[in-house]
Amino acid sequence: MRLKGKAAIVTGAAQGIGRAIAWALAEEGASVQLADIQRDKGEDEAKQMRASGLSAEFLEIDVGSSNDIERMIDRAAEEFGRLDILVNNAAISIQGTVADTSAPTWDSGFAVMVRALGLASGLACPYMRKIGGGSIVNVSSVHGSLVAPNMAVYDTCKHAVIGLTRSAAVDLGPDGIRVNAICPGLIVTEIRDAAWREDREGALFDETYHPLRRVGRPADIAAAVRYLVSDDATFVTGQTLTIDGGLSIQLQGALARDLNRREDYKDSSRTLRSPSL
Repeated sequence: MRLKGKAAIVTGAAQGIGRAIAWALAEEGASVQLADIQRDKGEDEAKQMRASGLSAEFLEIDVGSSNDIERMIDRAAEEFGRLDILVNNAAISIQGTVADTSAPTWDSGFAVMVRALGLASGLACPYMRKIGGGSIVNVSSVHGSLVAPNMAVYDTCKHAVIGLTRSAAVDLGPDGIRVNAICPGLIVTEIRDAAWREDREGALFDETYHPLRRVGRPADIAAAVRYLVSDDATFVTGQTLTIDGGLSIQLQGALARDLNRREDYKDSSRTLRSPSL
């Protein structure tokens, strides 16, 4: 119960990584607002959490809307009487190169994956200052330091999240507000689980890409967030924690040679695909 008496907001909490984070924080004693655009899933999760004896409520919002973000912050502070933790997790997947991405697509990507994080953090500040500080965790990605083909908007936004995190950590540190980022790698959520089970011997979800010889699960990310927002991390701010089973630390040439040595990759009829991170 490291978070007993504290209040938290988790965006994109209706499923996947956000859902796991919301449960992890609530199980540590926090009152949690699950903020998501998916009403049915979000309400169901909050209901299940309350049935388990946890403190949770759902709020339907679109983080691409500045008005919705303001409503989210004010609602949580009013409902729980304080605001200690903000986890900016909501994101959208956008594919395309700089050559074929329209202005509206760039705008929507930045609105959801960059502007929303900055606005929410800024609006949370007054409430966190009142209680002597707080903790903000921004969910970036391994795409925040590496790139993949055809992912121009997503890659750019996730890079920006790391810069925003560092800037906010410097500006808000004097108020006792810590700001950190996490960078998940390949995480098999409930959405990806069926594909993983069907293709776990193929290249897309091949566990041998990872030094730990397994793919990540939402609980792996939730555990890191739980640490960062707890008093165990009171001297940690402005940091970026990559959680990818060691995948991204490898020299790509060495990794490719290792994979090509495996018998099933010598079959020229198969095409080696890059893992989706």
